[in-house]
Amino acid sequence: MAASRRNFFKLLGAGTGAALIAGIPTTDKASAARTPVMTESVGKAMLYDSEKCVGCRACQNGCKNWNDLPAEEEDHGIVYDNPKNLSARTWTIIKAREYTFNGKQSLMLCRYQCMHCTEASCESVCPTGAISYQGAAVVVDQEWCIGCGYCVQACPYGVPHRDHGFNAGPVGKCTFCVDRQADGLEPACVASCPAGALVFGDRDDMLVYGKSRVQQLKAEGYDKANLYGENELGGLHALYVLTESPSVFNLPETPPVATKSTGYRWLSGAIAGLVLAIIPAFLVMKGRNKPVQASDERGEG
Repeated sequence: MAASRRNFFKLLGAGTGAALIAGIPTTDKASAARTPVMTESVGKAMLYDSEKCVGCRACQNGCKNWNDLPAEEEDHGIVYDNPKNLSARTWTIIKAREYTFNGKQSLMLCRYQCMHCTEASCESVCPTGAISYQGAAVVVDQEWCIGCGYCVQACPYGVPHRDHGFNAGPVGKCTFCVDRQADGLEPACVASCPAGALVFGDRDDMLVYGKSRVQQLKAEGYDKANLYGENELGGLHALYVLTESPSVFNLPETPPVATKSTGYRWLSGAIAGLVLAIIPAFLVMKGRNKPVQASDERGEG
């Protein structure tokens, strides 16, 4: 059922893609599908401390184990990234790179995952309502996702990914472990971290803790230490304590938010509705024409 629905929307999207990308409609059924499901994640956040991270990648393993995500072929990056980037099968990743700090060669580590933005571009551009807010989490409904890729293009952090190929499945990304949170548990990545580089709790508490860590780091000589995520995109629920400016960690200083083009929503909706109306009519007419043609042929014989 889910596969048939997804394939139908793929075919529909092929005919109306140009209009949909200009202004993406949300049907009544899609609106119902995206109704937020309130979970224990409301008001929660996780904080990643880049200075405390030791690069063990226990968070990666914890994420894969909990979500039954398959391993990927090793693809080493500049220093040692395994795999090299986020994907539909890898929802969190630690990347390492060499840099110079106070005249000495050092190793910079950073963790990448879905930021669970308050103003999420992926949710804004999704044409089927497959992406919704569940408390603080931004979650992809695997049944409603048609793999159109709009969210992939819209995310300023490059988080959502699809497997390759036309028949690839829906988009995969971090779920903020809403299933664990519903049972009173912290996300699997946080629970797996042995170094205390990942902490989880009420967002207000994480902000207080993060700002105190920034002050500590500045006192230790990290003059550019900062807290990332307090205000970006309405406030992120994945906060970062950084020892350098965000751009050094390949994080956008001012991430843009993609919004629906309200001026063209009526046009794209009309086109989609027209296609939906024409398809059954076309099938009916096609079914009627076949026996008539057969009858004419028998009459002529």
